[in-house]
Amino acid sequence: MAAGYAELLRTRHAARLLVGTLIGRLPNGTAPIAIVLFTRAEGGSYSLAGALAAVYGLANAVGQPLLGRAVDLYGQPRVQLPAAVVSALGMVWLALVGTGSVAAAYGAVVVAGLFTPPLEGGLRALWPSVLGGREEKVHAAYAMDAVAQEVMFTVGPLLVTLFVSLWDPAAALLVINAIGVLGALSVVVCEPSRTWRSAPREAHWLGALRSRGLLALLGAFFFVGAALGSITVAGVAYADDHGRQAVYGWLMAALGLGALIGGVVYGARQWAGAPERRLRTLVALLALCYLPLMLTPGPVAMTALSALAGVFLAPAIACAFIVVDRHAPAGTVTEAFSWLVTFFGVGAAIGTAVAGPAVELGGTAASFGVASVAGAAALLVLTLTQRVLAAPGRGRDVAGSAGKPPQDSAGAVPEVRSAG
Repeated sequence: MAAGYAELLRTRHAARLLVGTLIGRLPNGTAPIAIVLFTRAEGGSYSLAGALAAVYGLANAVGQPLLGRAVDLYGQPRVQLPAAVVSALGMVWLALVGTGSVAAAYGAVVVAGLFTPPLEGGLRALWPSVLGGREEKVHAAYAMDAVAQEVMFTVGPLLVTLFVSLWDPAAALLVINAIGVLGALSVVVCEPSRTWRSAPREAHWLGALRSRGLLALLGAFFFVGAALGSITVAGVAYADDHGRQAVYGWLMAALGLGALIGGVVYGARQWAGAPERRLRTLVALLALCYLPLMLTPGPVAMTALSALAGVFLAPAIACAFIVVDRHAPAGTVTEAFSWLVTFFGVGAAIGTAVAGPAVELGGTAASFGVASVAGAAALLVLTLTQRVLAAPGRGRDVAGSAGKPPQDSAGAVPEVRSAG
């Protein structure tokens, strides 16, 4: 499996684009913890810290599809880099004004969130042209992409805490965002990003959302996000029950490790059949693995169950990337991927909000039950909409983005490994 990923990374531009995108996304991946640590250091309450982080997340959810549509219309360099700079300036503003003026603090996080560059969707739009439009390699790249996300979300918070310990929370904000701008710059000056052009698109105010198949997928991944968001709160409640905050770190690390292992294993082989059917299976397994968390056993067993709960997350996300690619209307691929990020993120925020009252009303087991219910809801959406999902739209319109004709763009391409 490592050999397959190594082969992908040896492809010209692939390693640079992947690493640049991950670095460019560091400010977004670390924003919640960085904002909370900064606010607390400024003397702000936990309520203010949580509210600022939530507003950042909401602004990010609004901005991603809008900027994704702009990328499809105007190209990557003209959108990604300016957005990264403006977003970083929002965080600089927060670091300079602090939380003394609550209105200024909210304005800063709105700017930072709203202008977060859609590097995630942009990278997925580039893979077909970078890899020559070969289905099996593109699918493997989607899986590698999902695995790399888990690494970023594990390493990112560690970097923030390291910078805070070396300097202070304000300096951590500045350094992380400066690094993010450099990552975005590395991507947009790369030849595939400079030459990429979206396929011709039909003018429509709904953009990517006019695809019924994409809407079905987004609905399902709203609930997948809700499940994941609820686990973050349920994990805190479990740690409180066992009197050790370190337990929370173990649970979250195990969840990430499970996803990392699942993504690597999933991307190591070829897969036959339509990705839409496989996605239902993966989401069913994901929902099933959430159920044992409600048992809330001792910390060692709970850590093992958390790892199990993460195993099918990265494969499900990787498979979803292919489904997005197959159902996005021509000329809207970056926007479509950005909508997936948005729905997943909004779902996570809702899951976090619901899990809190669940703890108070029914205890820790009930808060883990929110994840089980959300997982079942995601499976229900995919099951009820399977006929819609079984009829892909125009397929991969980005394969020809660099002037190359699309390859194997018909709906029922035999699936190959990874992302799908």
